[in-house]
Amino acid sequence: MSADTLEMHRADPAVAQRLLRLRAGELAATITPEVGGSIASFSHRWQEGGRERELHWLRPASAEGLAQRNPLAMASFPLLPFCNRIRNGSARFEGREIDFPPNHPAEDSPHPLHGIGWQRPWHVESARDDEAELSLHVEAGPAWPWTFSARQVVRLEPGCLRLQIELRNDDAAAMPAGIGHHPYFPHEPGTRLQTGTRAMWETDDEVMPTRLVEAPEVRQLREGALLAQLHTDNNFTGWSREARIDWPADASGPARRLRMQAEAPLDFFVLYCQRGYDYFCAEPVSQCTDWLNLADRYGPEVLGGTRLAPGDTLVARFTLSPQWD
Repeated sequence: MSADTLEMHRADPAVAQRLLRLRAGELAATITPEVGGSIASFSHRWQEGGRERELHWLRPASAEGLAQRNPLAMASFPLLPFCNRIRNGSARFEGREIDFPPNHPAEDSPHPLHGIGWQRPWHVESARDDEAELSLHVEAGPAWPWTFSARQVVRLEPGCLRLQIELRNDDAAAMPAGIGHHPYFPHEPGTRLQTGTRAMWETDDEVMPTRLVEAPEVRQLREGALLAQLHTDNNFTGWSREARIDWPADASGPARRLRMQAEAPLDFFVLYCQRGYDYFCAEPVSQCTDWLNLADRYGPEVLGGTRLAPGDTLVARFTLSPQWD
């Protein structure tokens, strides 16, 4: 089977989570539809010395995070109908006003982030041993004055995890649209990240963009950066749509690597890498932070974002392909 109801928090037997459990070869993934349609784990399971071992390619959700239904504790969650932050939750698009309230569950910030999908339960349309399809419908309201629906297809193959995410405008007026995903990766000592971008948005103390620069981080990432030397929470433009993560051999397993490959419109990249944390986030997204409020000063090539006509659908795909020798 593919869908089980499991007790995930032994301290509170009343708290249970339905998980969709996928398997393909030695790869395994778990999805939690109720917690923002999130991926709860993505791992490699193999036999060694007569016992099964497991190595996690994404930071796995904890039992506590599942019990609290906290998407920030998941392995990855969907971003829609916008990615990153909107300054003070306020913007205007073709005559309609956005008045989005603060929505960070752990911080007192006036700038809402990551959209709506990550904080809503998703419906399971279908589930098989190696694939799950989820859906979401959101009616228009003051926070987001457009009706929309979304769909995710998560497919596990023996060599990779494939994810497709769709955003459809079900409203009578054109809608601004952003789409992406928010993976958390383990940050073990010696972890390296290599990816190509053109420029980075510098930010103020509230993580809002101030100016676009060819920062040293752009060169470091292009050459392959030791993550312990970075301290970032930044958007990058001109992304190559490909990134490689390398982990050295350690107690978890042999030297290994993972390749992320994306398709348009995922032309932007977010790196959240904080000193002292045992995880980092490398996010494929279709628009930069606060793109609606920056559109009067910058063009779409550095902001991204999509004008989605009524009835149209924005589709994004990316793949996580792990490997070791």
